Amino acid sequence: MQTLEIISVNIWQILISLANLVILFLLLKHFLYKPVKKVLAQRQKAIDDQYKDADKAKKAAEEERDIWEQKMQSAETKANEILQNATANASRRSDAIIAEAKDKADGIMRNAENEAELQRIKAEDDIKNDIVDLSAALTEKLLSREINADDHKAFIDSFIEDIGGENE
Repeated sequence: MQTLEIISVNIWQILISLANLVILFLLLKHFLYKPVKKVLAQRQKAIDDQYKDADKAKKAAEEERDIWEQKMQSAETKANEILQNATANASRRSDAIIAEAKDKADGIMRNAENEAELQRIKAEDDIKNDIVDLSAALTEKLLSREINADDHKAFIDSFIEDIGGENE
């Protein structure tokens, strides 16, 4: 019979193979696994830092937005206040202008009424003077001669013509 050395198990070879495997594992772990793990940890840290920075930037942006909204509300309030003040000032100014215009109009009306009254009085005085002058002229003519009916009629006609001639 033949010996089966081909199938036989050699413990020393198994132990050496296992030792090679362990040494290879330790070498790979030391030179490959740890650096790769370190690189992955660095990348994870960088990503975490980016997320933290993004969160900080987001919070800062939200704070800026809140501040901006408050400023906008404040500016809008101030604008409304300024608009109300301007409207009130314009209203007061228009009331003052209207009152001043009414006072001037009243003054002009009083002056016009006074002027009209003076003109009326002057016209009455002129008419009275004219009547007195005409009466004096008529009396003078009457006294200068005696009048019969025809003379009286002619005298009245000439008197009327004289009055008409003076008015023109």
